[in-house]
Amino acid sequence: MSSSAPAPASSPGNRRDPLRLVDVDFVRFYVGNAKQAAYFYAQSFGFEIEQISDLTTGSRDAATYLLSQGNIRFLLTSGLHAGHPASEEVALYGDGIKDIAFTVDDAVKAYDECLRRGADSAYEPIEISDEHGTVVMAGIKAMGRVIHSFVSRTGDYDLDRVKKGGQFMPKFQKQTDLAINQYNRDNPIGLFYVDHCVANVELGKMNYWVDWYSDILDFNLFKHFDDNDISTEYSALMSKVMDSGRELIKIPINEPAEGKRKSQIQEYLDWHNNTPGIQHLALLTKDELHTVGRLHQRGVDFLRIPDTYYETVWDRVGDVKEDHEIIRDLKILVDRDDKGYLLQIFTKPLQDRPTLFFEIICRRGSESFGKGNFKALFESLEIEQDRRGNL
Repeated sequence: MSSSAPAPASSPGNRRDPLRLVDVDFVRFYVGNAKQAAYFYAQSFGFEIEQISDLTTGSRDAATYLLSQGNIRFLLTSGLHAGHPASEEVALYGDGIKDIAFTVDDAVKAYDECLRRGADSAYEPIEISDEHGTVVMAGIKAMGRVIHSFVSRTGDYDLDRVKKGGQFMPKFQKQTDLAINQYNRDNPIGLFYVDHCVANVELGKMNYWVDWYSDILDFNLFKHFDDNDISTEYSALMSKVMDSGRELIKIPINEPAEGKRKSQIQEYLDWHNNTPGIQHLALLTKDELHTVGRLHQRGVDFLRIPDTYYETVWDRVGDVKEDHEIIRDLKILVDRDDKGYLLQIFTKPLQDRPTLFFEIICRRGSESFGKGNFKALFESLEIEQDRRGNL
């Protein structure tokens, strides 16, 4: 992934492919209180609370807040009654990610093609229209609680217009007078793209889901890490990274491996009702030091990397243009592959259950995921697991 995120090229030939993924349309979270969650992500991470769909806009079953920053669009959805799927899932899993949605040319054709290939339906196509345009959505089931929606848009709801501040879909209302939005515009954090999302699955299921993404969505195996790459004295995991091949989101799929104690993958499953799901989102920035410094000022809690890490890291990664002292002070991790280097840092869990967290990543040519940092990172994670009594 380069530091910029150009849209894939469009051509008549491409448009005949029903699974040509144009963009990540949105990432939907199911949360217990969408209003409060929206202000948390706005205040802590600099997202704009751009639009709202709730009782006041004609939505009778759920409240949804659209948050945006760069090309990142989060939908935070809370059920307004006990029987809504969001209400039921929050009771089982706590707040977390439900849907990684893709913009396509024709949502119905994409959905039908996936069913033909053996996918299970999450929901049948629905059309949401008004005098301004139409949004069509359909979804397939992925691992555990996760689904992938396909979204096609026409009229004023075209994605290019949405990116420029247009209405997201019918029954969404723009927010024009929120002080937090003006504050975030005046004090930008600098996040602009979802680089990858990490899925945790049960022991023995990683290869099943690797094959699923290959067979159903035409993803390719991008990288493979085993327990020799990702292990400490106490725990280990295995990971395979799936890539759409279209300059879009990558999906590493993790499973636990045998160790003396519980891995972070098993801890996630234990506190996620023994159900696979998305463990973390990696959000891309063009300036790691600026972004992480601003996030520290806003009170975001990050994993603490021991000072000893910085005694050897520069010999391993070589020259980087960022200030070494600031990298150490901010506890940012650095790694290099044959195409460049990257900087990354990981938040602590974003809610009381030790499940979902964010990674903040900056790529200076590197296409990897910080292999050289795995040991230091996992030792820091194990310190937190031990504090929680889950190691």
